Amino acid sequence: MRSKNINMFLMDGTPTGLIKCTIGNWIGIVYKIPKSELERCKKDKNRDDLKQSGVYFLFGASNETGKPVAYIGQAGNRKNGEGILNRLLEHKRNADKDYWTYAVAVITANNSFGPTEISFLENKFCTLAIDANRYEIKNGNDPSAGHITEEKESEMEQFIENARLIMWALNENIFEPVKDAPAILPNEDNLFYLTRKIKSINFTVNAVCKKNDEGFVVLKGSKISPLVKDSVSIGIKKLRASAKIDSNYILLDDISFLSPSGAAEFVIGNNANGWEYWKNKDGVELRFCKGENADDWTVHLTRNGKNLVD
Repeated sequence: MRSKNINMFLMDGTPTGLIKCTIGNWIGIVYKIPKSELERCKKDKNRDDLKQSGVYFLFGASNETGKPVAYIGQAGNRKNGEGILNRLLEHKRNADKDYWTYAVAVITANNSFGPTEISFLENKFCTLAIDANRYEIKNGNDPSAGHITEEKESEMEQFIENARLIMWALNENIFEPVKDAPAILPNEDNLFYLTRKIKSINFTVNAVCKKNDEGFVVLKGSKISPLVKDSVSIGIKKLRASAKIDSNYILLDDISFLSPSGAAEFVIGNNANGWEYWKNKDGVELRFCKGENADDWTVHLTRNGKNLVD
């Protein structure tokens, strides 16, 4: 792949506000628009390009599970000239689609999308998103691909590749398949495992922790809870907010903790006794395991004054 120059204009000076993205020598334009800024866009004459035809995405989270969701749609250039912006405002007023918090609009600088191109793009974007399986796609029906010449299809495929690249730059990985990450790593004496089903959201946590001289490390590739309860300590909440976690709640970096309970609390999003929750490859709780530094663990491995370490 050749190098690309992506121009990302932060209209409000912040990555959480309006963003306009372009690529040199490409006719496409991609907007990221917070739901709260749609009315402002309608009043701003500089955003008249949003009144043309295009394809759009609504991004949010499920009210039931907290998992990421997306809706993919299209908007033609209507007689009133309102096009894609008017369609987004209609969604904003629709109570059935209150899950979304921001939209991404894909348009062209010269308003060159016709009905055929829009249908093709909507179909391809939906197919890519469903195949990637990162988001719950809220579309009720599969959009039709329409009829397009092979020459035009080749042109549109290049358009799609640039749009995917910008979505990735915007930290939207809706099109990128989940890379296989080992939920259970090769057995080692200093590895411990935590598997727990959260019944309220039908979600199974599957994490791996490694003991080292400094404490306990939750390893990348661990699948952690999407929910964090109010009872969780402030420190763990901050750590969860700053950790790199993908849309399937797979941890992307190792995270270190001074205690196994802190590691367990981070993983399940609730208060937890890590000495009971973490188990070795044989299913033995950490508190009953004798490690190389068993003497250092004795203070944690007692019950009713009885030493539990052989």
